[in-house]
Amino acid sequence: MPASATFPASAQPSSEHGLPDSGQAAPLYHLRWSTVLLLAFDTATPAITAAVYDGERVLAESTILDARRHGELLMPSITGVLGQAGAAMQDVTAVVTGTGPGPYTGLRVGVVTARVLGTALDVPVYGVCTLDAIARAALAAAAGREFLVATDARRKEVYWARYTGDGQRIGGPAAGPPAGLGTAGPVAGEGPWLYPADFGEPIEPRYPSASWLAILTKERMQAGQSLGPAEPQYLRRPDAQVPGPPKRVSAA
Repeated sequence: MPASATFPASAQPSSEHGLPDSGQAAPLYHLRWSTVLLLAFDTATPAITAAVYDGERVLAESTILDARRHGELLMPSITGVLGQAGAAMQDVTAVVTGTGPGPYTGLRVGVVTARVLGTALDVPVYGVCTLDAIARAALAAAAGREFLVATDARRKEVYWARYTGDGQRIGGPAAGPPAGLGTAGPVAGEGPWLYPADFGEPIEPRYPSASWLAILTKERMQAGQSLGPAEPQYLRRPDAQVPGPPKRVSAA
C-alpha cells in the first residue's frame, strides 16, 4: 500500500471550493484531471456523511441522519458521491475516515469500510478524530474564542474535546457526564442541544461533515503533520455485551 498521498497547494478552504451546505448535495461536476481524489466519510455519530475532494474543492457530499443504519447507508452514500463527482471507485487515490470517538456499532462501520477500500484499491488510508473535524468546521462560529466540541455518547454522557480559537486541541478526547465541562463559551456538536443546562452557547455544526474531514486532512498534509491510521477511538466498552457463561447454581 502506498505510504502517502500528496495534495496540490491551494488557497484556504472557502465557498469557492464548492463546499456544500450541511445535508445538501453538491451540484454535479465533471471530474477534471487531478493527481488527488480523496474519499472521506464518517460514521461516528448519527450522521452518515461522505464526500469527494480533489485537493482544491469538494466535488460532492452526502449527509444522512440515521443512528441505526450506518452499515446499510454508508456504501450507497459513497457510490452516490463518486457518481455525482463523475468519478469511479478506481479514481480514488486516498481514503480518510473519522475515527470517533463514537458508539461502537456505528464507528466500526466507517473504520472497517475504509480499511477494506484501502486494501481493494491499494491506496493509503488515514484516520482523523471526528471531534477535530467538527472543530475545524466550527472555527468561524467560534470567532477566535476557546471552545468545546461535544457529541452524544449515550448513557447520559458525551464525547468531548477542548480547542483553542484557531482549532488546536488542548483537551480530550474523553467521555463523561456533561456536568462540569463548562457552562460558558461556545460548544459545537450535539452535546449542547441534548444537555442545554450543562453547556454554554451552542454553535454549528451539530454533526460532522465529510467535506471538512477531507479539508482538514489536506491542511494537515500540507503542514507536514503526520496522519494517524484508521484506528477507532471507542473510549469505553460497547453498550451491547456478549453474555458470559451461566452462573452455577449450587444445590440448597
